Amino acid sequence: MSKNNHLNDVRGCTENHKCPVTSAMDVIGGKWKVIILYHLRDNTLRFGELRKRIPKITQKMLTQQLRELELNHLVERKIYAEVPPRVEYTSTYIADELRPIMDMLCDWSIRHHEKLRPDVE
Repeated sequence: MSKNNHLNDVRGCTENHKCPVTSAMDVIGGKWKVIILYHLRDNTLRFGELRKRIPKITQKMLTQQLRELELNHLVERKIYAEVPPRVEYTSTYIADELRPIMDMLCDWSIRHHEKLRPDVE
C-alpha cells in the first residue's frame, strides 16, 4: 500500500470506520504491551522471567496485558502439565511482524533520548 493510500485511509476515518492507526493502537497500545512484545522477541519466557525483565509492572497488570495480547493472537501461552504447572509465553508470527517497527522505535529513542527525557540519566 502506498503512502497516499495510508493517507486516504486515515482521512476516511469516521465513527463507523476505524482508521488503521486506531485499530493498531487498540491492540498494542498502552504502557506495557510493546515492552512485553519486545522482551518476547526471539525468547520464550515464563511469567516470572517477564516480571524480572519488566520490574515496574505489577503481577496483575502483566497478567492482564498477556491475556489481551493472547486474545489478539500476538502471544501464545503454553501450559505444561507439571506440578507446579509451568506456563511459557512466546510471540506469534503476527507479533514478529512488528519487529521492524520496534527496531525503528528503539533507534528513534536512542537518537532523541536527551531531548525526550532530559531529566533521566
